[in-house]
Amino acid sequence: MSECTHDCSSCGESCAERKEVNPFEKKPLHEGCRVRKVYGVVSGKGGVGKSMVTCQLAVALRREGYRTAILDADITGPSIPKAFGIHGRAAGTSDAIIPVTTATGIQLMSVNLLLEHETDPVIWRGPVIGGVVQQFWSDVLWDDVDYMFVDMPPGTGDVALNVFQSLPVDGVIIVASPQELVSMVVQKAVKMAQMMNIPIVGLVENMSYVQCPDCGKKLYIFGEGKTEEAAKEYHLPLLAKMPIDPALAKLVDDGCIEQFEGHWLDGVVETILRAEQA
Repeated sequence: MSECTHDCSSCGESCAERKEVNPFEKKPLHEGCRVRKVYGVVSGKGGVGKSMVTCQLAVALRREGYRTAILDADITGPSIPKAFGIHGRAAGTSDAIIPVTTATGIQLMSVNLLLEHETDPVIWRGPVIGGVVQQFWSDVLWDDVDYMFVDMPPGTGDVALNVFQSLPVDGVIIVASPQELVSMVVQKAVKMAQMMNIPIVGLVENMSYVQCPDCGKKLYIFGEGKTEEAAKEYHLPLLAKMPIDPALAKLVDDGCIEQFEGHWLDGVVETILRAEQA
């Protein structure tokens, strides 16, 4: 046990020195750090573009002059650093980790910034993953953040539960795609947020349509109206409809998401800022 960190929340070993900890206790930030508002970006299933929405929200609010950050809680499928073109490793002090800062000043923390090779798989059990997410909150030197966005893992598993119960989440943005399962997918996310007593900011529909580059007509290749019906059913505002845009995909592949052009998420940004003023 010579390498013991004495943080039992992120350790799977059973030893005489192990102390029982409350995994759902609200964790304080590292001394001297400040984060004003925390928003989780969630989805009831994977593959709907949750991380894309997370990146664009952080960029959009940064463009408004706010200090933003992303905590990548999708430990086993991290993609945030690649979208910003960051491939190095995070530095640290004797008792804390220093978040990596993007070209425009967005602070990031992701497990990919700690691995020796960013393509290495993360094969950890749930309690260890939950402990790492908590450490990303409490052991990282977040520098005066106005808005932090937590890129949640898909679904409603133990990591999402851990985040909701141990981080001071001010609200969640639910991301969905316009397919037949949208009602069930949204329902799962809504019910979890309600059970955790977390306010729901609203719903974002990704992959809503393709816009013809010649005539500008919107083509709803997955159908139209399904997400709006789900929003009405659960009394949620549908705040944005994002297109399928090859230019966006290329920006992510090139690590240049901060250069995106578009105003699809203006409704989400305005809602977040209005809540601040209320």
